[in-house]
Amino acid sequence: MRSRHIGAELRSKSRRWHTASVRWLYGYTALFGISLTLLVGFVAWIASGAIERATDSIMGWQLTYFESIPDHRLDDAIRMRLEHEHMHTNYYGLFLPNGTYVSGDMLVPPANLRLDHRGYTLYRSLSLRDAGPAPIMRAMGEVRANGMHLIVARDMTSVLKIREVVLRSLVFGGLGALAVATAGSMVLSMRQLARAKEIRRVTEGIALGDLSQRVPVGGRDELDMLAHLVNHMLDEVERLMGEVKGACDGIAHDLRTPLVHVHTLLGHLGERPIVAADPHGAQLLECARAETDRLLERFRAMLRISEIGTLKRRGGFAIVDLQELVQELGTLYEPLAESRELAWHVKAMPVAAVHGDRALLFEAFSNLIDNAIKFAPHGGTVSVTLAKTALGPLLEVTDDGRGIPQDERAAVLQRFYRSHEARHTTGSGLGLSIVAAVMHVHDFTLRIADGNVQQRSGTRMSVACWPTTLVNEI
Repeated sequence: MRSRHIGAELRSKSRRWHTASVRWLYGYTALFGISLTLLVGFVAWIASGAIERATDSIMGWQLTYFESIPDHRLDDAIRMRLEHEHMHTNYYGLFLPNGTYVSGDMLVPPANLRLDHRGYTLYRSLSLRDAGPAPIMRAMGEVRANGMHLIVARDMTSVLKIREVVLRSLVFGGLGALAVATAGSMVLSMRQLARAKEIRRVTEGIALGDLSQRVPVGGRDELDMLAHLVNHMLDEVERLMGEVKGACDGIAHDLRTPLVHVHTLLGHLGERPIVAADPHGAQLLECARAETDRLLERFRAMLRISEIGTLKRRGGFAIVDLQELVQELGTLYEPLAESRELAWHVKAMPVAAVHGDRALLFEAFSNLIDNAIKFAPHGGTVSVTLAKTALGPLLEVTDDGRGIPQDERAAVLQRFYRSHEARHTTGSGLGLSIVAAVMHVHDFTLRIADGNVQQRSGTRMSVACWPTTLVNEI
Protein backbone atom coordinates (compact mmCIF):
# COMPACT_ATOMS: atom_id res chain seq x y z
CA MET A 1 0.00 0.00 0.00
CA ARG A 2 2.82 2.38 0.86
CA SER A 3 4.57 1.72 -2.47
CA ARG A 4 1.31 2.39 -4.27
CA HIS A 5 0.92 5.77 -2.57
CA ILE A 6 4.55 6.65 -3.32
CA GLY A 7 4.04 5.71 -6.97
CA ALA A 8 0.90 7.85 -7.15
CA GLU A 9 2.79 10.76 -5.59
CA LEU A 10 5.61 10.43 -8.11
CA ARG A 11 3.13 10.31 -10.96
CA SER A 12 1.47 13.42 -9.59
CA LYS A 13 4.83 15.21 -9.46
CA SER A 14 5.65 14.16 -13.02
CA ARG A 15 2.30 15.45 -14.23
CA ARG A 16 3.03 18.74 -12.49
CA TRP A 17 5.74 19.50 -15.07
CA HIS A 18 3.30 18.96 -17.95
CA THR A 19 0.71 21.53 -16.91
CA ALA A 20 -0.29 24.56 -18.95
CA SER A 21 1.52 26.94 -16.56
CA VAL A 22 4.79 25.07 -16.95
CA ARG A 23 4.36 24.87 -20.73
CA TRP A 24 3.84 28.65 -20.77
CA LEU A 25 6.98 28.99 -18.67
CA TYR A 26 8.92 26.87 -21.17
CA GLY A 27 7.60 29.00 -24.02
CA TYR A 28 8.39 32.22 -22.18
CA THR A 29 11.94 31.05 -21.46
CA ALA A 30 12.48 30.06 -25.09
CA LEU A 31 11.03 33.38 -26.33
CA PHE A 32 13.21 35.31 -23.89
CA GLY A 33 16.30 33.38 -24.99
CA ILE A 34 15.58 33.98 -28.67
CA SER A 35 14.91 37.67 -27.99
CA LEU A 36 18.14 37.98 -26.02
CA THR A 37 20.12 36.31 -28.84
CA LEU A 38 18.60 38.64 -31.42
CA LEU A 39 19.26 41.64 -29.17
CA VAL A 40 22.90 40.70 -28.66
CA GLY A 41 23.31 40.11 -32.40
CA PHE A 42 21.69 43.44 -33.21
CA VAL A 43 23.84 45.32 -30.68
CA ALA A 44 26.97 43.60 -32.02
CA TRP A 45 26.03 44.55 -35.58
CA ILE A 46 25.27 48.17 -34.67
CA ALA A 47 28.43 48.49 -32.54
CA SER A 48 30.63 46.93 -35.23
CA GLY A 49 29.21 49.26 -37.84
CA ALA A 50 29.74 52.32 -35.64
CA ILE A 51 33.30 51.29 -34.82
CA GLU A 52 34.12 50.62 -38.47
CA ARG A 53 32.65 53.95 -39.58
CA ALA A 54 34.60 55.85 -36.91
CA THR A 55 37.81 54.04 -37.84
CA ASP A 56 37.27 54.63 -41.57
CA SER A 57 36.75 58.34 -40.87
CA ILE A 58 40.08 58.54 -39.02
CA MET A 59 41.92 56.69 -41.80
CA GLY A 60 40.23 58.86 -44.42
CA TRP A 61 41.51 62.01 -42.75
CA GLN A 62 44.99 60.49 -42.58
CA LEU A 63 44.99 59.80 -46.33
CA THR A 64 43.76 63.35 -46.90
CA TYR A 65 46.69 64.59 -44.84
CA PHE A 66 49.17 62.51 -46.83
CA GLU A 67 47.70 63.78 -50.10
CA SER A 68 48.81 67.29 -49.11
CA ILE A 69 52.42 66.14 -48.82
CA PRO A 70 54.61 66.06 -51.97
CA ASP A 71 55.81 62.69 -53.21
CA HIS A 72 59.49 63.32 -52.40
CA ARG A 73 58.65 64.15 -48.74
CA LEU A 74 56.14 61.35 -48.20
CA ASP A 75 58.78 58.92 -46.91
CA ASP A 76 59.91 61.42 -44.24
CA ALA A 77 56.30 62.17 -43.24
CA ILE A 78 55.56 58.47 -42.70
CA ARG A 79 58.73 58.01 -40.67
CA MET A 80 57.87 61.02 -38.52
CA ARG A 81 54.41 59.70 -37.90
CA LEU A 82 55.79 56.36 -36.75
CA GLU A 83 58.26 58.02 -34.42
CA HIS A 84 55.47 59.96 -32.67
CA GLU A 85 53.11 56.92 -32.47
CA HIS A 86 53.00 56.21 -28.73
CA MET A 87 50.17 53.66 -28.51
CA HIS A 88 51.14 52.24 -31.88
CA THR A 89 47.61 51.77 -33.14
CA ASN A 90 48.25 53.19 -36.62
CA TYR A 91 50.32 51.45 -39.30
CA TYR A 92 51.53 52.75 -42.65
CA GLY A 93 52.96 51.26 -45.80
CA LEU A 94 54.27 52.76 -49.06
CA PHE A 95 54.80 50.38 -51.96
CA LEU A 96 55.70 50.51 -55.62
CA PRO A 97 53.00 49.42 -58.10
CA ASN A 98 54.60 45.95 -58.23
CA GLY A 99 54.34 45.61 -54.40
CA THR A 100 57.99 46.41 -53.58
CA TYR A 101 58.40 47.87 -50.11
CA VAL A 102 59.39 51.56 -49.98
CA SER A 103 58.60 52.88 -46.50
CA GLY A 104 56.54 52.35 -43.36
CA ASP A 105 56.11 49.49 -40.89
CA MET A 106 54.08 47.31 -43.29
CA LEU A 107 56.46 44.95 -45.03
CA VAL A 108 54.02 43.42 -47.52
CA PRO A 109 50.86 44.98 -48.96
CA PRO A 110 47.67 43.10 -47.93
CA ALA A 111 46.45 40.72 -50.54
CA ASN A 112 43.21 41.58 -52.34
CA LEU A 113 42.99 45.02 -50.72
CA ARG A 114 41.24 47.50 -52.99
CA LEU A 115 42.81 50.94 -53.08
CA ASP A 116 39.55 52.85 -53.38
CA HIS A 117 39.42 54.91 -50.17
CA ARG A 118 37.14 52.33 -48.55
CA GLY A 119 37.88 50.56 -45.28
CA TYR A 120 38.32 46.78 -45.11
CA THR A 121 38.74 44.50 -42.11
CA LEU A 122 41.81 42.25 -42.14
CA TYR A 123 42.16 39.20 -39.89
CA ARG A 124 45.79 38.35 -39.09
CA SER A 125 46.91 39.06 -42.65
CA LEU A 126 49.26 42.06 -42.19
CA SER A 127 52.99 41.46 -41.92
CA LEU A 128 54.46 44.17 -39.65
CA ARG A 129 57.98 45.17 -38.74
CA ASP A 130 59.13 44.24 -35.20
CA ALA A 131 55.79 42.58 -34.48
CA GLY A 132 53.87 39.49 -35.30
CA PRO A 133 50.75 39.47 -37.38
CA ALA A 134 48.22 42.00 -36.07
CA PRO A 135 45.06 40.21 -34.86
CA ILE A 136 42.34 42.41 -36.37
CA MET A 137 43.09 45.49 -38.47
CA ARG A 138 41.07 48.00 -40.47
CA ALA A 139 42.91 49.10 -43.61
CA MET A 140 42.37 51.69 -46.34
CA GLY A 141 44.53 52.52 -49.36
CA GLU A 142 44.93 54.80 -52.34
CA VAL A 143 47.00 55.11 -55.51
CA ARG A 144 48.98 58.34 -55.55
CA ALA A 145 49.57 60.48 -58.59
CA ASN A 146 53.05 58.96 -59.12
CA GLY A 147 51.56 55.44 -59.14
CA MET A 148 52.78 54.44 -55.68
CA HIS A 149 50.44 52.61 -53.29
CA LEU A 150 49.86 54.17 -49.88
CA ILE A 151 48.11 51.98 -47.27
CA VAL A 152 46.93 53.11 -43.84
CA ALA A 153 45.83 50.58 -41.19
CA ARG A 154 44.49 50.87 -37.65
CA ASP A 155 44.57 48.27 -34.87
CA MET A 156 41.02 47.30 -33.80
CA THR A 157 41.96 44.97 -30.93
CA SER A 158 41.36 47.35 -28.00
CA VAL A 159 38.14 48.71 -29.46
CA LEU A 160 36.83 45.23 -30.14
CA LYS A 161 37.72 44.17 -26.60
CA ILE A 162 35.51 46.96 -25.29
CA ARG A 163 32.75 45.73 -27.61
CA GLU A 164 33.21 42.20 -26.30
CA VAL A 165 33.01 43.42 -22.71
CA VAL A 166 29.77 45.25 -23.48
CA LEU A 167 28.30 42.24 -25.25
CA ARG A 168 29.42 39.86 -22.49
CA SER A 169 27.85 42.13 -19.88
CA LEU A 170 24.67 42.22 -21.92
CA VAL A 171 24.59 38.42 -22.23
CA PHE A 172 25.25 37.73 -18.55
CA GLY A 173 22.88 40.48 -17.50
CA GLY A 174 20.20 39.03 -19.74
CA LEU A 175 20.79 35.53 -18.39
CA GLY A 176 20.57 36.89 -14.85
CA ALA A 177 17.32 38.66 -15.68
CA LEU A 178 16.07 35.44 -17.28
CA ALA A 179 16.95 33.46 -14.15
CA VAL A 180 15.17 35.97 -11.90
CA ALA A 181 12.15 36.07 -14.19
CA THR A 182 12.06 32.26 -14.40
CA ALA A 183 12.28 31.92 -10.62
CA GLY A 184 9.49 34.43 -10.18
CA SER A 185 7.39 32.68 -12.78
CA MET A 186 8.03 29.35 -11.06
CA VAL A 187 6.86 30.78 -7.74
CA LEU A 188 3.69 32.15 -9.31
CA SER A 189 3.21 28.91 -11.25
CA MET A 190 3.56 26.80 -8.11
CA ARG A 191 0.98 28.98 -6.40
CA GLN A 192 -1.44 28.51 -9.28
CA LEU A 193 -0.66 24.78 -9.36
CA ALA A 194 -1.41 24.52 -5.64
CA ARG A 195 -4.76 26.16 -6.23
CA ALA A 196 -5.43 23.96 -9.25
CA LYS A 197 -4.51 20.89 -7.17
CA GLU A 198 -7.03 21.88 -4.50
CA ILE A 199 -9.68 22.50 -7.15
CA ARG A 200 -8.90 19.12 -8.70
CA ARG A 201 -9.24 17.40 -5.31
CA VAL A 202 -12.65 18.98 -4.77
CA THR A 203 -13.88 18.27 -8.30
CA GLU A 204 -12.80 14.63 -8.03
CA GLY A 205 -14.90 14.36 -4.89
CA ILE A 206 -17.81 15.97 -6.72
CA ALA A 207 -17.36 13.59 -9.65
CA LEU A 208 -17.51 10.67 -7.22
CA GLY A 209 -20.91 11.83 -6.00
CA ASP A 210 -20.25 14.21 -3.09
CA LEU A 211 -22.18 17.26 -4.33
CA SER A 212 -21.82 19.00 -0.97
CA GLN A 213 -18.23 20.03 -1.75
CA ARG A 214 -17.47 23.41 -3.30
CA VAL A 215 -14.52 24.74 -5.27
CA PRO A 216 -12.32 26.95 -3.02
CA VAL A 217 -12.27 30.70 -3.69
CA GLY A 218 -9.25 32.71 -2.60
CA GLY A 219 -8.95 35.88 -4.70
CA ARG A 220 -10.29 37.80 -7.65
CA ASP A 221 -8.50 36.33 -10.65
CA GLU A 222 -9.82 34.16 -13.48
CA LEU A 223 -9.73 30.98 -11.40
CA ASP A 224 -11.91 32.57 -8.74
CA MET A 225 -14.38 33.83 -11.34
CA LEU A 226 -14.61 30.28 -12.69
CA ALA A 227 -14.87 28.88 -9.13
CA HIS A 228 -17.83 31.16 -8.38
CA LEU A 229 -19.61 30.01 -11.54
CA VAL A 230 -18.91 26.34 -10.81
CA ASN A 231 -20.13 26.68 -7.22
CA HIS A 232 -23.30 28.36 -8.40
CA MET A 233 -23.82 25.58 -10.93
CA LEU A 234 -23.25 22.96 -8.22
CA ASP A 235 -25.82 24.66 -5.99
CA GLU A 236 -28.38 24.41 -8.76
CA VAL A 237 -27.45 20.83 -9.63
CA GLU A 238 -27.65 19.76 -6.00
CA ARG A 239 -31.01 21.47 -5.60
CA LEU A 240 -32.45 19.89 -8.76
CA MET A 241 -31.08 16.44 -7.94
CA GLY A 242 -32.47 16.74 -4.44
CA GLU A 243 -35.90 17.61 -5.82
CA VAL A 244 -35.82 14.75 -8.34
CA LYS A 245 -34.55 12.29 -5.76
CA GLY A 246 -37.10 13.43 -3.22
CA ALA A 247 -39.90 13.04 -5.76
CA CYS A 248 -38.73 9.55 -6.80
CA ASP A 249 -38.25 8.41 -3.18
CA GLY A 250 -41.63 9.83 -2.27
CA ILE A 251 -43.31 8.00 -5.12
CA ALA A 252 -41.57 4.73 -4.23
CA HIS A 253 -42.43 5.09 -0.55
CA ASP A 254 -46.03 6.16 -1.15
CA LEU A 255 -46.66 3.33 -3.61
CA ARG A 256 -45.07 0.72 -1.38
CA THR A 257 -47.57 1.33 1.44
CA PRO A 258 -50.71 0.64 -0.61
CA LEU A 259 -48.98 -2.32 -2.23
CA VAL A 260 -48.38 -3.79 1.22
CA HIS A 261 -52.06 -3.28 1.97
CA VAL A 262 -53.03 -4.93 -1.32
CA HIS A 263 -50.74 -7.86 -0.54
CA THR A 264 -52.33 -8.24 2.89
CA LEU A 265 -55.85 -8.03 1.47
CA LEU A 266 -55.01 -10.66 -1.14
CA GLY A 267 -53.77 -12.92 1.66
CA HIS A 268 -56.98 -12.48 3.58
CA LEU A 269 -58.98 -13.07 0.43
CA GLY A 270 -57.12 -16.34 -0.21
CA GLU A 271 -58.21 -17.58 3.19
CA ARG A 272 -61.92 -17.25 2.33
CA PRO A 273 -63.74 -20.58 1.79
CA ILE A 274 -65.31 -19.33 -1.42
CA VAL A 275 -61.88 -18.83 -2.99
CA ALA A 276 -60.61 -22.21 -1.82
CA ALA A 277 -63.62 -23.82 -3.55
CA ASP A 278 -62.65 -22.21 -6.89
CA PRO A 279 -59.27 -23.59 -8.08
CA HIS A 280 -59.07 -21.23 -11.04
CA GLY A 281 -59.79 -18.21 -8.85
CA ALA A 282 -57.24 -19.37 -6.27
CA GLN A 283 -54.62 -19.65 -9.03
CA LEU A 284 -55.35 -16.14 -10.26
CA LEU A 285 -55.18 -14.85 -6.72
CA GLU A 286 -51.80 -16.50 -6.19
CA CYS A 287 -50.50 -14.92 -9.40
CA ALA A 288 -51.70 -11.51 -8.18
CA ARG A 289 -49.87 -12.01 -4.87
CA ALA A 290 -46.69 -13.05 -6.73
CA GLU A 291 -46.82 -9.93 -8.90
CA THR A 292 -47.41 -7.83 -5.80
CA ASP A 293 -44.38 -9.44 -4.14
CA ARG A 294 -42.31 -8.64 -7.23
CA LEU A 295 -43.39 -4.98 -7.14
CA LEU A 296 -42.60 -4.72 -3.44
CA GLU A 297 -39.17 -6.23 -4.06
CA ARG A 298 -38.47 -3.65 -6.74
CA PHE A 299 -39.56 -0.76 -4.53
CA ARG A 300 -37.38 -2.06 -1.69
CA ALA A 301 -34.40 -2.29 -4.07
CA MET A 302 -35.05 1.22 -5.43
CA LEU A 303 -35.16 2.67 -1.92
CA ARG A 304 -32.01 0.72 -1.02
CA ILE A 305 -30.12 2.15 -4.02
CA SER A 306 -31.29 5.64 -3.05
CA GLU A 307 -30.17 5.04 0.52
CA ILE A 308 -26.71 3.93 -0.64
CA GLY A 309 -26.42 6.94 -2.93
CA THR A 310 -27.14 9.37 -0.09
CA LEU A 311 -24.37 8.01 2.13
CA LYS A 312 -21.74 10.56 3.08
CA ARG A 313 -18.46 9.84 1.34
CA ARG A 314 -16.49 7.50 3.62
CA GLY A 315 -18.37 8.87 6.62
CA GLY A 316 -18.92 5.48 8.27
CA PHE A 317 -16.00 3.61 6.74
CA ALA A 318 -13.70 1.38 8.75
CA ILE A 319 -11.03 -1.25 8.16
CA VAL A 320 -12.55 -4.31 6.45
CA ASP A 321 -10.90 -7.75 6.36
CA LEU A 322 -11.91 -9.01 2.91
CA GLN A 323 -10.55 -12.52 3.48
CA GLU A 324 -12.82 -13.01 6.48
CA LEU A 325 -15.75 -11.47 4.59
CA VAL A 326 -15.35 -13.78 1.57
CA GLN A 327 -14.95 -16.86 3.74
CA GLU A 328 -18.15 -15.91 5.58
CA LEU A 329 -20.00 -15.54 2.28
CA GLY A 330 -18.64 -18.89 1.08
CA THR A 331 -20.01 -20.62 4.18
CA LEU A 332 -23.34 -18.81 3.85
CA TYR A 333 -23.97 -19.74 0.19
CA GLU A 334 -22.50 -23.24 0.24
CA PRO A 335 -25.86 -24.92 1.13
CA LEU A 336 -27.59 -23.09 -1.73
CA ALA A 337 -24.89 -24.23 -4.16
CA GLU A 338 -25.20 -27.82 -2.90
CA SER A 339 -28.98 -27.74 -3.38
CA ARG A 340 -28.36 -27.11 -7.06
CA GLU A 341 -25.56 -29.70 -7.18
CA LEU A 342 -23.01 -27.07 -8.17
CA ALA A 343 -19.25 -27.50 -7.93
CA TRP A 344 -18.56 -24.86 -5.29
CA HIS A 345 -15.02 -23.39 -5.08
CA VAL A 346 -14.04 -20.63 -2.66
CA LYS A 347 -10.43 -19.45 -2.42
CA ALA A 348 -9.64 -16.41 -0.27
CA MET A 349 -5.98 -15.44 -0.12
CA PRO A 350 -4.63 -13.18 2.64
CA VAL A 351 -4.90 -9.64 1.27
CA ALA A 352 -4.42 -6.15 2.58
CA ALA A 353 -7.37 -4.71 4.47
CA VAL A 354 -9.44 -2.04 2.72
CA HIS A 355 -11.18 1.06 4.00
CA GLY A 356 -14.91 0.64 3.49
CA ASP A 357 -18.37 -0.19 4.79
CA ARG A 358 -18.48 -3.91 5.64
CA ALA A 359 -22.28 -4.15 5.49
CA LEU A 360 -22.40 -2.59 2.02
CA LEU A 361 -19.59 -4.77 0.71
CA PHE A 362 -21.30 -7.84 2.18
CA GLU A 363 -24.51 -6.88 0.37
CA ALA A 364 -22.75 -6.22 -2.95
CA PHE A 365 -20.70 -9.42 -2.90
CA SER A 366 -23.82 -11.38 -1.87
CA ASN A 367 -25.61 -10.10 -4.98
CA LEU A 368 -22.74 -11.20 -7.21
CA ILE A 369 -22.59 -14.69 -5.67
CA ASP A 370 -26.38 -15.05 -5.70
CA ASN A 371 -26.47 -14.17 -9.41
CA ALA A 372 -23.69 -16.64 -10.19
CA ILE A 373 -25.56 -19.48 -8.42
CA LYS A 374 -28.85 -18.44 -10.01
CA PHE A 375 -27.56 -18.39 -13.60
CA ALA A 376 -25.17 -21.34 -13.40
CA PRO A 377 -26.61 -24.51 -15.01
CA HIS A 378 -27.76 -27.33 -12.75
CA GLY A 379 -24.63 -29.30 -11.83
CA GLY A 380 -22.35 -26.51 -13.10
CA THR A 381 -19.47 -24.69 -11.42
CA VAL A 382 -19.28 -21.49 -9.41
CA SER A 383 -15.99 -20.16 -8.04
CA VAL A 384 -15.28 -17.23 -5.74
CA THR A 385 -11.66 -16.06 -5.65
CA LEU A 386 -10.03 -13.31 -3.62
CA ALA A 387 -6.53 -12.65 -4.97
CA LYS A 388 -3.71 -10.30 -4.11
CA THR A 389 -2.42 -7.98 -6.87
CA ALA A 390 0.18 -5.24 -7.03
CA LEU A 391 -2.47 -2.55 -6.62
CA GLY A 392 -4.77 -4.23 -4.11
CA PRO A 393 -7.30 -7.05 -3.53
CA LEU A 394 -9.18 -8.44 -6.53
CA LEU A 395 -12.45 -10.39 -6.09
CA GLU A 396 -13.69 -12.59 -8.94
CA VAL A 397 -17.01 -14.47 -9.03
CA THR A 398 -17.19 -16.88 -11.98
CA ASP A 399 -19.91 -19.18 -13.27
CA ASP A 400 -20.22 -21.39 -16.37
CA GLY A 401 -23.69 -20.28 -17.40
CA ARG A 402 -24.72 -18.70 -20.68
CA GLY A 403 -22.95 -15.45 -19.85
CA ILE A 404 -23.79 -11.83 -20.63
CA PRO A 405 -23.43 -10.62 -24.25
CA GLN A 406 -20.76 -8.01 -24.86
CA ASP A 407 -23.25 -5.35 -25.92
CA GLU A 408 -25.33 -5.78 -22.73
CA ARG A 409 -22.59 -5.62 -20.10
CA ALA A 410 -22.94 -1.90 -19.50
CA ALA A 411 -26.75 -2.02 -19.60
CA VAL A 412 -27.10 -4.73 -16.93
CA LEU A 413 -25.72 -2.28 -14.37
CA GLN A 414 -28.65 0.06 -14.98
CA ARG A 415 -31.87 -0.10 -13.02
CA PHE A 416 -34.55 -2.56 -14.11
CA TYR A 417 -32.59 -3.82 -17.10
CA ARG A 418 -32.77 -7.59 -17.59
CA SER A 419 -31.01 -9.40 -20.39
CA HIS A 420 -32.91 -11.68 -22.74
CA GLU A 421 -31.49 -14.74 -20.99
CA ALA A 422 -32.66 -13.53 -17.56
CA ARG A 423 -36.23 -12.53 -18.40
CA HIS A 424 -37.62 -15.90 -17.25
CA THR A 425 -35.61 -15.88 -14.02
CA THR A 426 -37.05 -14.46 -10.81
CA GLY A 427 -35.64 -11.12 -9.78
CA SER A 428 -36.18 -7.38 -9.92
CA GLY A 429 -33.33 -6.44 -12.25
CA LEU A 430 -31.86 -4.21 -9.53
CA GLY A 431 -29.23 -6.50 -7.97
CA LEU A 432 -26.35 -5.33 -10.14
CA SER A 433 -27.59 -1.74 -9.78
CA ILE A 434 -27.09 -2.09 -6.03
CA VAL A 435 -23.62 -3.55 -6.63
CA ALA A 436 -22.75 -0.63 -8.94
CA ALA A 437 -23.98 1.86 -6.31
CA VAL A 438 -21.84 0.25 -3.60
CA MET A 439 -18.78 0.22 -5.90
CA HIS A 440 -19.36 3.90 -6.67
CA VAL A 441 -19.46 4.77 -2.96
CA HIS A 442 -16.18 2.89 -2.37
CA ASP A 443 -14.51 4.14 -5.59
CA PHE A 444 -14.00 0.50 -6.62
CA THR A 445 -14.42 -0.84 -10.17
CA LEU A 446 -16.76 -3.60 -11.34
CA ARG A 447 -15.88 -5.38 -14.59
CA ILE A 448 -17.81 -8.02 -16.52
CA ALA A 449 -15.99 -10.58 -18.69
CA ASP A 450 -16.40 -14.10 -20.08
CA GLY A 451 -16.01 -16.91 -17.56
CA ASN A 452 -14.35 -19.08 -20.22
CA VAL A 453 -12.42 -16.90 -22.64
CA GLN A 454 -11.77 -19.67 -25.18
CA GLN A 455 -15.40 -20.76 -25.42
CA ARG A 456 -16.75 -17.25 -24.75
CA SER A 457 -19.22 -18.60 -22.21
CA GLY A 458 -19.99 -18.06 -18.56
CA THR A 459 -19.59 -14.83 -16.62
CA ARG A 460 -16.71 -13.43 -14.57
CA MET A 461 -17.57 -10.49 -12.30
CA SER A 462 -14.37 -8.79 -11.14
CA VAL A 463 -14.22 -6.19 -8.37
CA ALA A 464 -10.99 -4.16 -8.24
CA CYS A 465 -10.77 -3.05 -4.60
CA TRP A 466 -8.64 0.03 -5.20
CA PRO A 467 -9.32 3.57 -6.49
CA THR A 468 -10.77 3.85 -10.00
CA THR A 469 -7.91 6.15 -11.09
CA LEU A 470 -5.45 3.23 -10.82
CA VAL A 471 -7.54 0.63 -12.69
CA ASN A 472 -5.98 1.33 -16.09
CA GLU A 473 -2.50 0.59 -14.71
CA ILE A 474 -3.01 -3.18 -14.37
